Amino acid sequence: MPSLLRTLAAAALTVSSVVICVTTLDQVCTPGYAHAALPAPGFYPGITIDTTSISTSIVTNRTVKSDWFPASTISYCNVTFAYSHNGIPNDRVHVTYWVPSPDTFQNRYVSTGGGGLAINSASSSIPTGVIAGAVSGLTDGGFGSFTTQWDAVFLLADGTINWQSVHMFGYQAHRELAVLGKEFTRKLFRLTSTQKLYSYYQGCSEGGREGWSQLQRFADQFDGAAIGAPAFRYGQQQVNHLTSNVVEQTLGYFPPPCELEKIVNLTVAACDGLDGRLDGIIARSDLWGVGPPPGGPLLRQRQFSGGGPTPAQNGTVTAKAIAVAQTILNGLHDSQGRLVYLSYALGASFADGKTSYNATSKTWGLSISGLGGEWVRRFLQLHPENTLPTLQNVTYDTLKEWMILGQNRYTDTLQTTYPDLSPLKAAGAKVIHVHGEADDSIPVGSSVHYYNSVRSAMYPQLSYNASVVALDEFYRLYLVPGGAHCGPGRSAPGGGPWPQTTLQTVMEWVEKGVAPARLSATGGGIDELCKWPLRPLWLAGKMECVYDQASIDTWKHDFDAYNTPLY
Repeated sequence: MPSLLRTLAAAALTVSSVVICVTTLDQVCTPGYAHAALPAPGFYPGITIDTTSISTSIVTNRTVKSDWFPASTISYCNVTFAYSHNGIPNDRVHVTYWVPSPDTFQNRYVSTGGGGLAINSASSSIPTGVIAGAVSGLTDGGFGSFTTQWDAVFLLADGTINWQSVHMFGYQAHRELAVLGKEFTRKLFRLTSTQKLYSYYQGCSEGGREGWSQLQRFADQFDGAAIGAPAFRYGQQQVNHLTSNVVEQTLGYFPPPCELEKIVNLTVAACDGLDGRLDGIIARSDLWGVGPPPGGPLLRQRQFSGGGPTPAQNGTVTAKAIAVAQTILNGLHDSQGRLVYLSYALGASFADGKTSYNATSKTWGLSISGLGGEWVRRFLQLHPENTLPTLQNVTYDTLKEWMILGQNRYTDTLQTTYPDLSPLKAAGAKVIHVHGEADDSIPVGSSVHYYNSVRSAMYPQLSYNASVVALDEFYRLYLVPGGAHCGPGRSAPGGGPWPQTTLQTVMEWVEKGVAPARLSATGGGIDELCKWPLRPLWLAGKMECVYDQASIDTWKHDFDAYNTPLY
């Protein structure tokens, strides 16, 4: 055989072997194949991958379902490996990537985030990428295992902060997850330098904050992101969980849970029809104003029958309970009446104000919020304890001081509200941001305020409407009527919708240029969501997305308790 023919034949065999190599999931999912796809030494300066740590396992026909992705049956290869940061003793970070079958791979990579103090949400989030034909990743942040949360490693000793853990939780771990994951995906599926690998992010709550931490710092890292109820403005957000406790303590009344629940039900009953439809959902919390309405029929009665020492509750609403609810909904104000932080919208539960029953005194009393209590005790006061021992002598001014302390201490890692997204726009990235209007953990107004901060920072010379149009080119916000924290409002009388295919909508926008005027949703009889600042209104039985300046104005907050802007 002439040498040229032999060369061509050898090349043909090589190409054939590559095609065979990535034909089936079985052939991809071996330690050897995954090892060959690891990023090369020096690819990420300062990081060394432990090539002996790689493990692979095949999972077939697994049924998955979430509020953030539709019910699906997936097969994938679970690839896990570890790396360390050069020069940091005892440092070890684990990452996991779920790899779809080669015949379903769509040249996509997806990073997924966590929730609360967890840097990942485990299998409740990572399937979203595989469903969309992407390699999907999560990280343990270097905290020791995929189930170890940040608070377990935050303190090196009483009073000594593990700053490496702060930076990893704040943004660094997700940066590394994405950079390594994209390179691993390229090499695993043998993509050439000219082949596009689309990269995405999906996360809610802490996962939403983690997503914004990447978008604000690394504009070209993701082509698109689906973000829900982000826990940014961290200094304020975490302390805010204690506001309801301090209101109850200050007013000297601790409502039984059923009393607070009845106030929510009365509120829903009174406000339900303001949007033009009676469905058990407040779709227009802005049409009432602030505070629970006086009266209205009780939509959903619930009798607490005890269980242990807790007595039955009759659901009677007292004037004292109304005062507590009104003060909570008005938002946190300091002793001079200045706004420190906002509260939840009408229709959200008073979860932070939950009280506890003392069987000895037969009275209801303070139950310190776990999130707020641990944040102050561990992350601000630097004691290795899960909550505050007491709120004695804690005032509204104390809460403000704690908020400012957290904001200042962690402004470069956790606050995550930088408003100038010009680099993100220039990079061509697209963001869909959603937030449940009845969220009882992160106020929906938090997301609206950030949106307005971005709009004002980027387009100060434009009118309101013109700046919205400009922002629409790459960043769109959707409020979910009746939506709770990162999911539908299941406890609401009317249930509620949720945009389950948000990531797929982002992909359509990025890859095909299909910008969503409305966002698809399922549940509660609502199948579409209006793009902010348009608001839903049912006219002759049909939902319209209307512009209402008076409504928009109710979402504007002047945090005059601060001497600097609160983005």
